[in-house]
Amino acid sequence: MKPRGSLMIEHRLIEKMLAVIKDQMSVMRTQNRIDPVFIDAAVDFIRIYADKTHHGKEEDILFRDLEVRNMSAEDKKAMQELVEEHKFARKKVVELVQAKEDYLAGRKEALKTVLDRLTTLVEFYPEHIRREDEAFFPDTEKYFTKAEQDAMLLEFWEFDKKMIHEKYKAVVEQWKGMK
Repeated sequence: MKPRGSLMIEHRLIEKMLAVIKDQMSVMRTQNRIDPVFIDAAVDFIRIYADKTHHGKEEDILFRDLEVRNMSAEDKKAMQELVEEHKFARKKVVELVQAKEDYLAGRKEALKTVLDRLTTLVEFYPEHIRREDEAFFPDTEKYFTKAEQDAMLLEFWEFDKKMIHEKYKAVVEQWKGMK
């Protein structure tokens, strides 16, 4: 498997979660209320899986290794756009969390903001994923030898092994801070 194969498999799971989010948005609209437990689960998925795990591999490994290559101006521009898109998604998640908190504080009009931020995310990710799968990943493979791609894939797996420990260390720290 190539590194892009691993990233594309992750994209398929992200797409499945986006479908779940869409379904839950319909329920929220019908019931005219949010499900804070679902919002927390969606935020956790986006932050830990889509951003920290998936985008982490892209930014901390793939993009890092591309930075030192003699990339074409077009590929450099595409990579920078992807980084900016990752930042955009992070910002929307922060806004989603704030809107959920506003809703829970009694500001029922925040339901619209919650749904707007979820809509933004479910509309944003498919195009972002398509650009990576169909253009960026295949276009940038040329910068790596087979041995370098194999080493990158191993680094991806090592990166993944650490994620579960980071996730639950953060959970413990969060709960310790609440006492």
